[in-house]
Amino acid sequence: MTSPLLAKAARAGREIVDVTPERAGWTHVGFRAIRLQPGEREAVDTGARELCAVVLTGTVDMDVDGVHYESLGSRASVFEPVSPAALYVPPGRRVTIRARTPAEVALCSAPGGDRARDVRLIDPASMRRSVRGQGTNTRFICDILPHDDPTAAHLLVVEVLTPASHSSSYPPHKHDVEAPPVETQLEETYYHRLNPPQGFAFQRVYTDDRSLDEACAVEDHDVVMVPRGYHPVVAPHGYDLYYLNVMAGPNRFWVFKNDPAHEWMLKAPAAATPARS
Repeated sequence: MTSPLLAKAARAGREIVDVTPERAGWTHVGFRAIRLQPGEREAVDTGARELCAVVLTGTVDMDVDGVHYESLGSRASVFEPVSPAALYVPPGRRVTIRARTPAEVALCSAPGGDRARDVRLIDPASMRRSVRGQGTNTRFICDILPHDDPTAAHLLVVEVLTPASHSSSYPPHKHDVEAPPVETQLEETYYHRLNPPQGFAFQRVYTDDRSLDEACAVEDHDVVMVPRGYHPVVAPHGYDLYYLNVMAGPNRFWVFKNDPAHEWMLKAPAAATPARS
């Protein structure tokens, strides 16, 4: 039986996957991914929500209420070490996306907040790139719309590349309690891509009391919804894993809590290894 936290992707057609707050059973995060062929268009009315459109692959033009943004996106694959093009659009706008080449676009949304904001073309060169973890816990981060960027009201968007045989979002961490500065409450989606595309990866979502404990086998283009709990990911041998994270919550601040059972591995090596009988 498929996990209720797993949104399976359509293998063909324009609509790859669509996770609404209603489908997820939460309040903030919305996520869609679409495929467009050259010349095809997609129109989006933001309504009361803010939008970050991320050009995952290919090249598109975007129009926001008559203002044109041309030739956005340069990647043939999300696995290239290149930051994506992205456009932030506040509530009450109409966005038209037209593909110049075959393209894949992520539409990340959240409630728009209570003050006016501006459309912003997010320069790929301005996106912070970093390396997190060490050894087989190493992964590569690109912050598209991080919490220290004041552009958005609620949205946070980041992409992560996890090499084959590595773990990610690890040690397991959670952000489901609004108790800053110790922890903040953020819903989250993981949009997974595999290289080669016939691969699979694993993601577990669980709480301390195991009232939620789901293990998902994810394939190319699938989405895992994380309403609460810890949510580590593992990429098997032979398959690199990419995921696009979208987070949003009552406040736009990302502070997480590690699972205490596994936090030992972050300590000094001499004290890190737990006792064994």
